Amino acid sequence: MVTIGSHRSTLESKENQESNDHTRPHRSDPAYQAYAVLRTAFVVAPIIFGLDKFTDLLVHWDQYLAPVLSRPLPVTPHQAMYAVGVIEVVAGLVVAFHPRLGALVVAAWLGGIIVNLLLLPGFYDVALRDFGLLLAAVALQRLATRFDPRPLLWPLRRA
Repeated sequence: MVTIGSHRSTLESKENQESNDHTRPHRSDPAYQAYAVLRTAFVVAPIIFGLDKFTDLLVHWDQYLAPVLSRPLPVTPHQAMYAVGVIEVVAGLVVAFHPRLGALVVAAWLGGIIVNLLLLPGFYDVALRDFGLLLAAVALQRLATRFDPRPLLWPLRRA
């Protein structure tokens, strides 16, 4: 620290500002902007897609469930989509309240969706798109380590 009278040096001010960057995100920080965009996307999209499993307004979701996976189920593919919808809404809510954990939940869920799509002929393009989304969810989780101060298993450690 260099001081002249009661003034601190510019160098010390920059060091203090950099050390505070981890505690207070700045809206002008490109990393924080990327985090905010990804967090918003992984809250909104799973909730919308999850709710649409109950209405089929966007698409007839049953076509995306591989028969090899649906045949052993004790429910119809349409009923299975209701469970999928609930899981997707919950995943979006977890991202909203704890992005560090929620991003991993979404990434794992997308991994399962990709495996399912690879079992269906004609949906490889959708599987590739979902792989890109999986990578974005992993990027969100990495950014959340900087901007979500809670530990990964925060809800469990509180108990």
